[in-house]
Amino acid sequence: MTESSSIGIEQIIEVLPHRYPFLLVDRVLRQDLEAGECESLKNVTFNEPFFPGHFPGAPVMPGVMILEAMAQTAGLLAAAKSGLTVSGGFLLYFAGIDKARFKRPVVPGDQLRMLARLLKQKRDIWKFEVTARVDGALACSAEMMCSVQRRGAGTTVS
Repeated sequence: MTESSSIGIEQIIEVLPHRYPFLLVDRVLRQDLEAGECESLKNVTFNEPFFPGHFPGAPVMPGVMILEAMAQTAGLLAAAKSGLTVSGGFLLYFAGIDKARFKRPVVPGDQLRMLARLLKQKRDIWKFEVTARVDGALACSAEMMCSVQRRGAGTTVS
């Protein structure tokens, strides 16, 4: 079976190199490797380090942080499909973004649910369609690419 149930933060930090305050995925809700999908969750709280400055009195999650959470979800899918992890000496680098659209603000108290779908993978380049929703309403969508590289080597993995 290629579908897995919920994955907690302990397993996420084995795969992703990000740490507080930049780790933006709290839980993987579902991974279906056969379908090429990963669904994750980010609980958006008032305690996020960016809210005091974005914006005072009217906190809104910066779009770049929403995109980063979406990219981390795509990275979790790429790692699961390839078997490569940060603990194994590999990193996934953001390589590109297309068709990014923001549809609604994300504010403290929201649960951001991200869904990454693998569009294609060729050698070390992965392309995903990623969405972020709050209460079922689309907050952001984009196509993203990442590159798998050996940590510190500066070369790509085939």
